Amino acid sequence: MQRPLNQGHIWLKEIIKSDDLVIDATMGNGNDTCFLARLGARVTAFDVQEAAVIKTQQRLIDANLSANLILDGHQNIQKYVQEPIQAAIFNLGYLPSSDKSVVTLAETTISALKQCLNLLAINGRIAIMIYYGHPGGQNEKNAVLEFVSQLAQENYQVYQYSALNQIHQPPFLIMIEKKRATTKLDN
Repeated sequence: MQRPLNQGHIWLKEIIKSDDLVIDATMGNGNDTCFLARLGARVTAFDVQEAAVIKTQQRLIDANLSANLILDGHQNIQKYVQEPIQAAIFNLGYLPSSDKSVVTLAETTISALKQCLNLLAINGRIAIMIYYGHPGGQNEKNAVLEFVSQLAQENYQVYQYSALNQIHQPPFLIMIEKKRATTKLDN
């Protein structure tokens, strides 16, 4: 069996082709940004922490890859991306080995998800890794679950992939696939 993040990568790899535009909404240490760039995608990645941008840039250089790295919050995606995207990935929570008080928030995450859904091509996918074992994490988890649960089933498929027998608060994956054209969601 695959861990949730690995399964998310498998499902994204199935639909991303070379030159597709994709978004890494939370670049963190650059792992997802590099994963997407290795697929030949045109990656635009966001983070609010300069340390994340620096670390990701170095990973890209070391791997001879490129991406458009933006020092800004994912709630501002529409300022930088206007054309359709094939995929997006979110890792909610905080940057590992960093300031744990800087976390993703329900309000900005929901705004970013709406923007990504508005840009998402038909049959495109959004992977959301939910880490919630930190202050405020439970609130963001609940808000995201409520939001994605209300997406119209005729327009989207939404799945949850998670371990059921692990202690503490194991991270889990939400995968969204757009099935048909939709009206724009308000940010």
